[in-house]
Amino acid sequence: MNINATLILQSIAMMIFVWFCMKFIWPPLLKAMDERRERIAEGLAASDLADKELAAAKVRVDEQINEARDKAGEIVDQANQRHTQIVDQAKEDAIAERGRQVTAAEADIVQATNQAREELRTSVASLAVLGASQILGKEVDADTHRELLDKLITEI
Repeated sequence: MNINATLILQSIAMMIFVWFCMKFIWPPLLKAMDERRERIAEGLAASDLADKELAAAKVRVDEQINEARDKAGEIVDQANQRHTQIVDQAKEDAIAERGRQVTAAEADIVQATNQAREELRTSVASLAVLGASQILGKEVDADTHRELLDKLITEI
């Protein structure tokens, strides 16, 4: 064979090989590359969307945190106000209870004083009767002179 015939046959074989590759191998490769390109584009788009959603979520979280802090501050203020009210109410109750106890103690003192006066009057009346009987030298009957003793007790 001649070098020219070999070159021609090799060129024809090469053309058949290129045609075969272009007809049967190249389209599936291009299709696979296009699909891959689309998936990559979709992934990048999803990533961008996720980044935007993440940024929006961070903003919402910051807003919710600020709202929660404000609400917590309000709750603390309300608790402090309630504490102050409870303390003031307890002070008022204590003052009222002290007043009731002082009034009760004063009533007890007045009652004890009256009881002591009554006992003292009775003792003085008995002493007066005893003294009068010794002065007169005879026994004075307390029953007969009850009116006199009552008058004496009221004067004392």
